[in-house]
Amino acid sequence: MANEHIDQYFDGKRVFVTGAGGFIGSHLVERLLAAGATVTALVRYNSKGDTGFLKGLIEDGTERLTVKSGDVRDCDAMEQAMAGAQVVLHLASIISIPYSYEHPEEVVDINVDGTFVALNAARQCGVERFLQISSSEVYGSAQYVPINEIHPKQPQSVYSATKISADAIALSFFHSFGMPVTVCRPFNTFGPRQSDRAVIPAIIAQALNGDALRLGIVSSRRDFTFVRDTVEGMLAVAASDAANGREINLGTGKDVEISELAKMIGDLLGQNLEITTDQDRVRPETSEVTRLLANNSLARELCGWAPQVSLEQGLKETIEWVRNRRELFHPEKYQI
Repeated sequence: MANEHIDQYFDGKRVFVTGAGGFIGSHLVERLLAAGATVTALVRYNSKGDTGFLKGLIEDGTERLTVKSGDVRDCDAMEQAMAGAQVVLHLASIISIPYSYEHPEEVVDINVDGTFVALNAARQCGVERFLQISSSEVYGSAQYVPINEIHPKQPQSVYSATKISADAIALSFFHSFGMPVTVCRPFNTFGPRQSDRAVIPAIIAQALNGDALRLGIVSSRRDFTFVRDTVEGMLAVAASDAANGREINLGTGKDVEISELAKMIGDLLGQNLEITTDQDRVRPETSEVTRLLANNSLARELCGWAPQVSLEQGLKETIEWVRNRRELFHPEKYQI
């Protein structure tokens, strides 16, 4: 029922997507096109003309897709690019927590100021829906599980602090200006196209190179959601009038310890993987988030969404994707 409602809502809609060339963004653009939407995809300017994972869609000559290069912090450019859009899905941000330790000013600038610019452009353009994509990292280490939307926010990294700030600014536009804004908060998304900055592709890429894994803290627990489910959830939230002004979690309601996750991947590959601690991958003790486990009841009740892909099935698809594109991965290096 949720899929049918999504297709009906987005068929013929003009949608503007920021951060469209990346892992989740490219899957989102594909799904929007499949639903009949006309999409303007904003990607960060690259002198090589690289449009990331949208390249295949562009080469297919999809008439309902326009790709624009730009910077979310450029006010005039954002208003021009967004003109005529009915729905805005704002994904653009720097998402690496280790990178936020080393380059906090850049992360704040893009994640916070960029979100403000996107919101202001959307307000000027009179959009009918603005979806602010958040992160479960805003909750920090769980004070209770499962984590619902009223769980305290804990800025345990600069990255999480920027998402807390950006979400608050987004909701302020709802309360101050009556803008139709929703904060959509995915837990740990994984799947094809994700880089080895994330733990699942990092484990897979290393395992395909041998039985030895170099990881950080493996006692942490995470709620991993397959990318197709995350995308379907985002669109279900965007299509729900009841979600306006709300914060909505997207997660499976199940978590797994990183050490158990590594064993699952090893079993799927038929390997006995041995884990050693790489100190470069260990986050500062007070910054390490020990557990994230979603309460997804609000997404179910308000948006009719529920995850469909099991962790095992998602891992199988991700393993095959990484196996067939090993040139994209660098298991010998720690990617931040």
